[in-house]
Amino acid sequence: MSRQAFQTLETAWCPGCGNFGILSALKDTLEGLDLDPHDVLIVGGIGQAAKMPQYFTTNSFCGLHGRAVPAAVAAKIVNPRLTVIINSGDGDTYGEGGNHFIHNIRRNVDITHFVHDNQLYALTKGQASPTTMKGMVTPVQVEGSSAIPFNPLLMALGAGAGFVARGFSGKPEHLAGLMKRALSYKGYALVDILQNCVSFNKLNTYAWYSSRIYELDESHDTGDLAKAMALATEFGDRIPIGVLYEMPLEDYHSKHAALRDGQVLSGRRNDPDAVDRLMRSLV
Repeated sequence: MSRQAFQTLETAWCPGCGNFGILSALKDTLEGLDLDPHDVLIVGGIGQAAKMPQYFTTNSFCGLHGRAVPAAVAAKIVNPRLTVIINSGDGDTYGEGGNHFIHNIRRNVDITHFVHDNQLYALTKGQASPTTMKGMVTPVQVEGSSAIPFNPLLMALGAGAGFVARGFSGKPEHLAGLMKRALSYKGYALVDILQNCVSFNKLNTYAWYSSRIYELDESHDTGDLAKAMALATEFGDRIPIGVLYEMPLEDYHSKHAALRDGQVLSGRRNDPDAVDRLMRSLV
């Protein structure tokens, strides 16, 4: 039986939005991995980036603001055969969803997390997000953001993530390579994707990023945690993109006897009478 193609649908994004490059890269990646749409689940929360699941002909789920990770984790735990991907923004992931982001790293559930990082909340008209640069003026922070910017890569590395990378929406071919590598990693994989917002972020533009980013080459040792942490702090005149860190770790399923050896919870039958008796015992 031939593979089904991944189709994308009409979006509500602004012309020139960096999300288009991410959408294109993900489509190419999934087709290149020889997957079928029914074997893939794309999860989002709330926001412009979180609309990604609505624009793909795959299984999709859009949850509450900041709650994409729990839904993705639950789906992967009960059906490990699914390729589970989160596509959500920096505000949704690192702000409202920050607690889930940190603690799923500790659990190391085998999901892939693509964060569309435009350094603001675009759906709600451009106020500062956790990754907004200090001093950046927004419609809400009219005197400039005064908060210290959140560093998601450094946080992920410090929390024990086994795969941490950064991409740029303006380099879709390079980004697709990162996506493929992240999807092939067994465990939680984070790719923070820098993207421009043409409507609300007039500082971190396509040209601003293009003049600063550089690709990590083969000389970078992705097993060197200290070096990865140093690269994670490099965000100014030069910004590295690529895989900062990759280290095999025991994933969630491997650590739990009930989930080892490919056991699928979603395929198990339950006894409604037994469930009813247990519920009654709690009254």
